[in-house]
Amino acid sequence: MEECACLCLVGSSQGCQCSSQKRQRPAETAAADGKQSPALPEKHLEADAAARCCAGSGGIASPMPTLHCSLQDLPVEMLVEIFASLPGTDLPSLALACTKFHHILHTDSIWRRRCREEFGACENLQNLEMMGVSYREVYAKLLHPYRHILGLWQLDTEGYRTLLNVVVDGLCITGWTFRPCLNAHVDRPMQFKPAFRIRLTERKSATVECMEGRISRPHSRHVHIQKNRLTLQCNKTDHLKDLPMRLRDEWGRVLVQEDRQRYDCLTYRRLYLPPSHPDDLIRPGLFQYNYDAFGLSIAMLSFHGKYARVTKVTGDFKPRLEIHLMHRIQLRDGEIFRSFNELSRVVQEIDEQQQQQQQQQEDGTEESEGHGWQSPAQPSVGESGAAASEEQPVPFVLPVDVHSFDQDYPRTCRMCFYGVETFTLPGFADPMRLPVVFILFDENHFGFIWLEAKYFFLFGRVQNTFQNVEAPSGQAFLEMLSNIQSRPL
Repeated sequence: MEECACLCLVGSSQGCQCSSQKRQRPAETAAADGKQSPALPEKHLEADAAARCCAGSGGIASPMPTLHCSLQDLPVEMLVEIFASLPGTDLPSLALACTKFHHILHTDSIWRRRCREEFGACENLQNLEMMGVSYREVYAKLLHPYRHILGLWQLDTEGYRTLLNVVVDGLCITGWTFRPCLNAHVDRPMQFKPAFRIRLTERKSATVECMEGRISRPHSRHVHIQKNRLTLQCNKTDHLKDLPMRLRDEWGRVLVQEDRQRYDCLTYRRLYLPPSHPDDLIRPGLFQYNYDAFGLSIAMLSFHGKYARVTKVTGDFKPRLEIHLMHRIQLRDGEIFRSFNELSRVVQEIDEQQQQQQQQQEDGTEESEGHGWQSPAQPSVGESGAAASEEQPVPFVLPVDVHSFDQDYPRTCRMCFYGVETFTLPGFADPMRLPVVFILFDENHFGFIWLEAKYFFLFGRVQNTFQNVEAPSGQAFLEMLSNIQSRPL
């Protein structure tokens, strides 16, 4: 028997309703073959037909008749709904199947749904009608060709690194550059300004327009996309880095010194957000803090088993904070923060043990890296995520003589860990290593005390949402993170 090629309503009490179904009685079949067949009683024929059509309805099951149907027999409305649920990359091949499918795939509602579901394009029918552009053209000439440009990027060609967020903005693709804010609290949303946009013109071709420059804007700009690399080049010469050198005097007042440079070509590298796991202390992601004289900087919190890492992704300095989750500091109802000397003593003891362990690992006396010191009373790393939410908050005050730019910090905290900050100063080959105290306040705030400088930094979670920022694999994220630290300024 041949298999049925369409979705038919079979097995019901009414039998198959396929319009193409035609049955021939045995007598008619025999006559067509030129052979004589004994006539069967009419009631036997009716009983046989009823048994075949009522299979599965409680009677004696009999084989169903062969159905000859195809996908082309479905109503156009049903085909439109089916095609609209398929990925847009599969539709061109489907259009080659037959003329009917080719005409149906010109239905704009199909492509409007693909633009919305795959790229988040907003409904803007008025602009489409004014330009005489269809959603099929928006998908084929704009969104699909430039899909690799969407996401977060880190500037790679200047001393002061910043971020570029490329998103689908209505029926355009817009690149927004992060703009640091002076004297702003860490809970303030990130500020962006438009750098470029890609849109369809009246000629129905995509064009890249530069939104920067003081003399003529917008104007033409060239975009070159490679794997995890984006280059923007402009033929105008009035571009200025909007990053003046901002300095603070000893009383905290802001002094601004103009130090702008012209540029016409910028290179970016893709930035992925860290993956999240149930055992993480808090949800990883981007956080902002006041670190230098340029205003708010952006850092990334990520978890790596027994360690957490805070990596700076904007600014002109590259410190890296590594948090040892196995080295938890007892808060003692907040009493540990009342004496800076006592806090330093506890951290120094842990730091000495950590250095001894590292030396043993280098000498080959330890079995493997990561089996470090841990107090028997401390929870394992896997329990830290759940323990952080269940831990009762204790009062937090800055120790005496510890300074901070952010005085509006949380007054209670949940956990405290030993950490190490490493960075390399300009002109020095060897990195510096300084112990720090990592303080977890809540799901959206953490901080650390730089013991050497007696300074406190508060981090607040970035509230902005980003799309197309998931790493294709864990290895790809680790390679990106390593690349951030290895790139010279």
